Amino acid sequence: MAAENHVESLQDEATCPICLEYFTEPVTLECGHNFCRACIAQCWERSDTAASCPQCRETVRHRNFRPNRQLANVLEIAKRLSLQAAKGAGEDGGCDRHQEALKLFCEEDQTPICVVCDRSRAHRAHTVVPIEEAAQEYKERIQTHLKTLREEREKLLGFKVTGEGKRQEYLKQTQIERQKIVSQFQQLRQFLKEQERLLLAQLENLDQETERIQNENSSKLSEEISHLSELIGEMERKCQKPASEFLRDVRNTLSRWEKGKFQQPEEISPELEEQISCFSQKTIGLVEALRKFKDTLPSALETKRGESLGAHRQANVTLDPDTAHPQLILSKDRKSVKWADRRQRLPNNPERFDLEPCVLGCERFISGRHCWEVEVGSGEGWAVGVARESVGRKGQINRSPEGGIWALEWWGGQFRALTSPETLLPRRRVPSRIQVCLDCDRGQVTFIDAGDKAPIFTFSPGSIPRERIRPWLCGEWRSRLRLCP
Repeated sequence: MAAENHVESLQDEATCPICLEYFTEPVTLECGHNFCRACIAQCWERSDTAASCPQCRETVRHRNFRPNRQLANVLEIAKRLSLQAAKGAGEDGGCDRHQEALKLFCEEDQTPICVVCDRSRAHRAHTVVPIEEAAQEYKERIQTHLKTLREEREKLLGFKVTGEGKRQEYLKQTQIERQKIVSQFQQLRQFLKEQERLLLAQLENLDQETERIQNENSSKLSEEISHLSELIGEMERKCQKPASEFLRDVRNTLSRWEKGKFQQPEEISPELEEQISCFSQKTIGLVEALRKFKDTLPSALETKRGESLGAHRQANVTLDPDTAHPQLILSKDRKSVKWADRRQRLPNNPERFDLEPCVLGCERFISGRHCWEVEVGSGEGWAVGVARESVGRKGQINRSPEGGIWALEWWGGQFRALTSPETLLPRRRVPSRIQVCLDCDRGQVTFIDAGDKAPIFTFSPGSIPRERIRPWLCGEWRSRLRLCP
């Protein structure tokens, strides 16, 4: 029984996957699969696309194949072993009951029979045809089904290619829309910032005018109070004198009293009151307009943002001192780094950056979603992001995805994403804290202003490979970076 199984396995290996018969002039493709020369030639003749292996679909350059003479020899051995196995079982390729050759095929019972079986009662009323004729008929039917199945497979492959193209197009469209949203909200923030500045400037002018009038009135009142106090004291002293002396020059005293009467101070002008009233109405209108604008925003925006960012796990990132450039000083808790004017005497180990002022985080991420915040301070230059664990450490490094770095940079008064080529970000208030959101499963990283939660930039899905990714900081001239708790 074991020998029969081995023979059957050998027969299967000696069978062409296209015609399902023993190989005829077997040939081998570049991928290693074997076919009959005529079968593969006919298969490629019917295909309008590039030649490929019918089994693994690998493209074959220049439709190359070579004769497989060893397989042809094995084929002859398989045929002889098959014949010997049949003889050893007493079949001799014939009928089990009558020991005759199986030359006929019963259509009703769907089985090969011999001439004696054909005359027996079991098959006498059945439709019987020569076995070679039946084999040819069923081969043609199977070939028809094979053709249909191959056509279906080609259709599915076409759908797969089309779907992949559409997916790439959709990703491109979403990236364009993302940039539009960032740009529009940046313009809106800029407009609101300008309106805020103008309104506060007007309010400052009103404050100054009101304060000027108040100071002038206060000064005048102080002068009047001082003058009246002096006059009161003089008159009280005069009243205490004898009648003859009291009445002396009394007319002049009364005249001075008349002149010393209180003068009403200047009040706030009607024009200024009108300006204050108009400003108050304008403020009320602005607040109402902003409230209505906020209410009209789709609530799904907040929900989606909460889903996308809330699912990120807060990572407790610390800095790796073995990777820090000699001019970067790490704090004791390894949460902050600052630029030093002099290089420290540190061992030049393979992990350390020796030319670029960079440092890596200790944490290594290969799956899941993680986020952390970096306080960038007011240094003249800095960069924040993530890097491959295998990123270059010695000499000049390539600060781009091609070099294994995905980051934002502030340098020379410009805010940009370190793409290839670099992407200059819209002019905006440089954030004091940046949230880095890494999605290892989707292969993307998003940067968010931690102050107002506004997105800054996103490296598209699939741009980050499935390997160990580490936080990456770069402290340029006189910078100070701190990982927020």
